[in-house]
Amino acid sequence: MMLLAAEGSVSLSLLPAIIIVPLVTAAILALLPAARPDYLKVTALAGSSVAGALSVYLLADFHTGEGGLQYVVHRDWVQSLGLSWFFAVDGISLFLIVLTGILFPIAILAAEPHHDHKAYYLWLMVLMAGSFGVFMSLDLLVFFLFFEIVLVPMYFLIGGWGHGRRIYAALKFFLYTMAGSALMLVGIIALAVLTARNTGQRITFDVTVLAEAQALGTTAQRLIFLAFALGFAVKVPLFPLHTWLPDAHTEAPTAGSVILAGVMLKLGTYGYLRFGVYLFPQVAKDLAPLFLTLAVIGIVYGAIAATMQTDLKRLVAYSSVAHMGFIVLGIFVLNTQGIDGAVIQMVNHGLSTGALFILVGWIYERRHTREISELGGLQKSAPIFAAAFTLVMLSSIGLPGLNGFVGEFLVLLGGFSGARWWTVVAVSGVILAALYLLWAYQRVFHGPAEGPNAEFPELRFSEGMAILPLLGLIVFLGVYPKPVLDRIEPSVKVLLAHVEAHVDDFEAPEPDAPVRRSGVAELTGALESGSHGSAEHEGED
Repeated sequence: MMLLAAEGSVSLSLLPAIIIVPLVTAAILALLPAARPDYLKVTALAGSSVAGALSVYLLADFHTGEGGLQYVVHRDWVQSLGLSWFFAVDGISLFLIVLTGILFPIAILAAEPHHDHKAYYLWLMVLMAGSFGVFMSLDLLVFFLFFEIVLVPMYFLIGGWGHGRRIYAALKFFLYTMAGSALMLVGIIALAVLTARNTGQRITFDVTVLAEAQALGTTAQRLIFLAFALGFAVKVPLFPLHTWLPDAHTEAPTAGSVILAGVMLKLGTYGYLRFGVYLFPQVAKDLAPLFLTLAVIGIVYGAIAATMQTDLKRLVAYSSVAHMGFIVLGIFVLNTQGIDGAVIQMVNHGLSTGALFILVGWIYERRHTREISELGGLQKSAPIFAAAFTLVMLSSIGLPGLNGFVGEFLVLLGGFSGARWWTVVAVSGVILAALYLLWAYQRVFHGPAEGPNAEFPELRFSEGMAILPLLGLIVFLGVYPKPVLDRIEPSVKVLLAHVEAHVDDFEAPEPDAPVRRSGVAELTGALESGSHGSAEHEGED
């Protein structure tokens, strides 16, 4: 099989525990009195922090260099229907689980609701549990269950605690994502039923079994792949299905924007890797030019649209369209560097854009406006705030030495080998990102400070403690990404080996060895030469 279970050194209940902790926290919140918002926040923060700590423990205990599944939990649920509780983690999902565990406590600490604290924190806990479940599930129907669960709390968070046209934004978000999910459900059922019919085996929704069977004809594979792909494209969101995102981000509360950008958009790109490429390798290879084209259009369009925005939060929202385009580009170049870059860029985008939304939310709380024309000179009265914004902005641009550079560099390196002309066009997105972010920073923080801008409050200690972990990770992953890449790459190689095994005449395009060595040396800053990871990793592969 493509994914071989690796025995973990801890109890096999670790993954379910990570999901259960937020759900238990939600149940406790439901029992607490609504009149004590301080109790509610402490409870939500404690529950999310415990789940986050468990995800960090998972990272620390993860077996580096193994490309197969670890911490496997496989229990029958409804045996007659082929349903099972199948949870596992590998290098592709590991850091998305950790990212979820980090962002939720920070989002709770960084922003407070202005009303109905009880429901607000309860929905956040349900959203956290659903997000964990998506990244751990390897039974298609269980995955779909968690994939849909996350829609409900985000709908209520936007509609109940958002701004301005929040009801419109919430409905648009829900309808778009539900439409895509409905198609995916049809695809899931068709895949399981047709595979059972063609193999003569009992029906199953086990992803590993379905991927190894490869029992469908060409037409069926293409149609079912497109059903999956449309559902994931809405989540990414991939051009031209992106129009719900700017509205949802602009009207969502700060915590909602942080989780939407940092976690929920990754459900789509993760879905392409875990279910699109893995289940349908031949179709993924055949349709790669289509997705590369849409990704490049999204990169350029998102960057140009961001440049034209007058609302600072909407500018950051459109930047996500461009950044997610880079991730899709890296996935569909179908080589090690591209997919490595896509996975680490999912994490880096969550850190950088999540931090940007937190900072923009604090600007709005202080000035009650996000209009760039009404801001200016903020660094004169809040230099520490400006410094934090500068670091996060430069990370989003992709400045070498910060985390945003690592993923984009690997995507472009892999893309130049596997999709050269698409990559040449995509490079313009890097240039445009510098244009719209630096121009926005200049207008917001430079120039004369007049009126309320001259009295803009400095970053408070509690705010500094909330944003500091993100700033630290932005610098650490930019300077030393090797530990992350060492855990991602073995699983990426296993995935590509699966594609090569099931696609005739396919060989993952790779840069020549000298280019590969120089790129890794620049990324990791390691003294030794050679490819990612240690020599023993190469031997195992």
